[in-house]
Amino acid sequence: MVSRMFRLVTEVDKARRDLLRTRLRETNTAASSVLRSLRGTPHEREFPLHAWLLDASGDLAGGLVGHTWATWLHVTYLWVDARHRGTGLGSALLTEAERTAREERGCAASRVETWDFQAPDFYRRHGYDVMCVIPDYPPGVTEYTLVKRLAAA
Repeated sequence: MVSRMFRLVTEVDKARRDLLRTRLRETNTAASSVLRSLRGTPHEREFPLHAWLLDASGDLAGGLVGHTWATWLHVTYLWVDARHRGTGLGSALLTEAERTAREERGCAASRVETWDFQAPDFYRRHGYDVMCVIPDYPPGVTEYTLVKRLAAA
């Protein structure tokens, strides 16, 4: 229960969100020597990592959107147009993102979340291990978090 000395507000407020994020970052940095050691290094910030496959007419055939942070690649989206699925384009996108993360950004590992009807087996075939399974997220769907250690170049 919130005491009478405080007012609970549930509105969306970007300025408060940013302040909260800053204060949480400061608290986490103070509490973790690992996070303190990241400050001032290239691994301190998230850097976007995108890979695109365009067909002969320049239309999007597939793509991967992710970012790198703290020696990790995080794959956010990977998609291949239905006309091109099963041709190796998804593997090419993932391989290129992992290579870039490893060789150009010093990443040692990769992570991805996917649903049961999407691509858990695809990631397993590429050396990812299931670390977390969340049933009914959303209801009727299972979400998987998978990780992979990236081999040294």
